[in-house]
Amino acid sequence: MPVALVTGARRGIGRGVALRLAESGFDVAVNDVVADADGEAVVAGIEAMGRRAVLVPADIARIDGHEALLDRIEATLGPLACLVNNAGVSALVRGDLLEVGEESFDRCLGINLKGTFFLTQAAARRMVRQPTDGHHRSIVTISSISAEVVSTNRGEYCIAKAGLAMLTKLFALRLAETGIGVYEVRPGIIRTPMTEPGAERLGQLIEDGYTPIRRWGEPVDVAAAVATLAEGRLPFTVGQVITVDGGLTFRTL
Repeated sequence: MPVALVTGARRGIGRGVALRLAESGFDVAVNDVVADADGEAVVAGIEAMGRRAVLVPADIARIDGHEALLDRIEATLGPLACLVNNAGVSALVRGDLLEVGEESFDRCLGINLKGTFFLTQAAARRMVRQPTDGHHRSIVTISSISAEVVSTNRGEYCIAKAGLAMLTKLFALRLAETGIGVYEVRPGIIRTPMTEPGAERLGQLIEDGYTPIRRWGEPVDVAAAVATLAEGRLPFTVGQVITVDGGLTFRTL
């Protein structure tokens, strides 16, 4: 059976993606920066569907740990057919662009962009070397509408997500001839622990029509897009971007 690695998978969007891929027949490596009860619950949920799962804690910002992470997954589940780059953090503090600090900038870029780039590189090298077993092979990066929508109160986050958009294009072009599909999914306002601090404000915006579809996005909405790509149901596409935002980026003035 095909094997997927989902980073940042113990909660929120990553959890939803891991469970949805299990429904689609994938065995799943559940990665997050810590191993805790949340991660174990995701593994248990996957195993309850009759799929294999393993919890593989690792900080993707630690580039020197990528090979060991992939080695453990291969030894436990087998070679990767799908990498889902989901792990990410927001700005340490929302505020004036003129006051962005180096710590927050480095943290955002280190985890969201640098770590993702080098993990993608490491996984892609292995995928290229390994003979295909007939399953579609894919790399799906969860970015954000912030890859193109400007938020001056969290500039470092926007820069990191814009970088992921280019990362997708670069790897998509490089790997197209190998049959490995590379895609980007851009969520909008999704109900997760990351959006919880602003839930009251965001909920009111949605109710007032901020998104044409007047409801919160849920992790299952993003997971449905990821599964479509991981299953190879858009076979004649390269670097495809799917926006999952309830129409937010189509708002008119």
